[in-house]
Amino acid sequence: MRLIKNNRFLEWVIYQIYPRSFYDTNEDGIGDLNGISQKADHLKELGVNAVWLSPCYKSPNVDNGYDVSDYRDIMDEFGTLEDWKTMRDALHTRGIKLIMDLVPNHTSDKHEWFVKSKQQISPYTDYYYWADEPLNDWQACFGGSAWEYCEERGQYYLHSYAVEQPDLNFDNPKVREEIKAVIDFWVDLGVDGFRIDVIDQISKDFDGNRNSFGKHLHEYIHELFGREKTNNIFTVGECWATDIGEVIRHCAEDRKELSCLFQFDHIEHGRINRFTPATFSLKEITDDISKWQTLTETHGLLYTLFMDNHDQPRFLSRFGNDNRLRFESATLFAGMFYLGRGIPFIYQGQEFGMTNSYHQDFSAFRDVENVAYYEENPEKLSKKELMDRINFGSRDNARRPIAWNGEKYGGFSVVEPWIDVYSRYQEINLQRDKTGEKSIFEFYKQLLAFRKTSPTILYGDFKGITGKHKDCYIYERNYQNERIIIVCNFEKLNSISLPYSQGELLLTNYNRTSNLNGKYQPYELAVFRVF
Repeated sequence: MRLIKNNRFLEWVIYQIYPRSFYDTNEDGIGDLNGISQKADHLKELGVNAVWLSPCYKSPNVDNGYDVSDYRDIMDEFGTLEDWKTMRDALHTRGIKLIMDLVPNHTSDKHEWFVKSKQQISPYTDYYYWADEPLNDWQACFGGSAWEYCEERGQYYLHSYAVEQPDLNFDNPKVREEIKAVIDFWVDLGVDGFRIDVIDQISKDFDGNRNSFGKHLHEYIHELFGREKTNNIFTVGECWATDIGEVIRHCAEDRKELSCLFQFDHIEHGRINRFTPATFSLKEITDDISKWQTLTETHGLLYTLFMDNHDQPRFLSRFGNDNRLRFESATLFAGMFYLGRGIPFIYQGQEFGMTNSYHQDFSAFRDVENVAYYEENPEKLSKKELMDRINFGSRDNARRPIAWNGEKYGGFSVVEPWIDVYSRYQEINLQRDKTGEKSIFEFYKQLLAFRKTSPTILYGDFKGITGKHKDCYIYERNYQNERIIIVCNFEKLNSISLPYSQGELLLTNYNRTSNLNGKYQPYELAVFRVF
């Protein structure tokens, strides 16, 4: 095991908040920063010690805040900069760090930079990619050409996402200075780190016809985060790096770029594309986890442990049993991921087992990606098939308001929310879960408390030991003469036998006794210290 100097980050448990859907305090149907301040005790009780806050900057909200019109101010619906400071203090006084979501690849077309760039006002003329004709056949992630004609300027501009999200030209050093100044603004206000949106796209490979991983990528990342002011903060990049060499180039400590990256391999199973499901096995997922656990440990890197985020439908619904065995599935997955070696990320609602939502009418959806898919397919699929696919893959599954209780609108607001509420809020909500016979929230508390107090779970090395066993995932953590075994049984009744005669049961989601070997129930988790 290679020593990770920044092993303090292994002690972090990060909770992602999508503020629009967290808690509404001013009765407008939209979550706000004061809602986070009011619910800070919930985070403290859960046992997290860091919050990743999805974008809260000024924005027209074409892409739910990822189209920024002012990096130094707060979205009107969320509150004010003073409200942000109150929220920051509410978190910090409870020992919870704050990670902001930085969006450097693109801005809103309403941003002052783009408005002046269209008018060719210096120095903003080349802040974005402009061309007399499209330079290639790149497609935007939300559909259509990535090049849009601007009547005002008489040229095309590049937009990797929505038409209203023009890409910044990082090859212009003035752009890099602007983004560094944005980073420093928030560091001076006390943020503890950044999650960086699509970091791999800030440098384009036009010669290789690739809208990412350009030849200056690492130079630009180092320029942003390798400085004395930013070198010691936490940074995690959204980057579709699929080989360890690229991950090393991003995250090796001597490169002074990022703390870690998200690896997305495991969440790509079970679908052909976002809206089309496919067969899968849990073994495919755990094989990916084991691979990245081993690779990151071997190279002294930090691994990100996550299931859900704002861009993905609920992992519990995609890969588990979200009905009769919802508790067992949710708690098994928690042990499968969060007892591994790395940094846990928990997405809002996950801590009490929120699932995908189901809606029969398209009016219940808001995400721009859904709109593009719906408009492309009305004649190719029946309405039922089209709605089934959107319900399956929509990012809105993660963006519906948290169900705090079973009251109207799930206790999120006293007025109709900005998006249709979670369809199962009366059955699945935090209040009901906490008072139920089987509480996912209480299990999460127990697991995170165990993790916090166990040096072996925090710092120990990882070894997959599933071996010839089928339909399960077994791994061990070792540290200073202590060995902990984590047994994760999949969806079938199973018989497991390991070469240990004694074991002390530390954690389980069933009524298991101290017997390490024997029958395991569907989605059973058992954690043992072995001798």
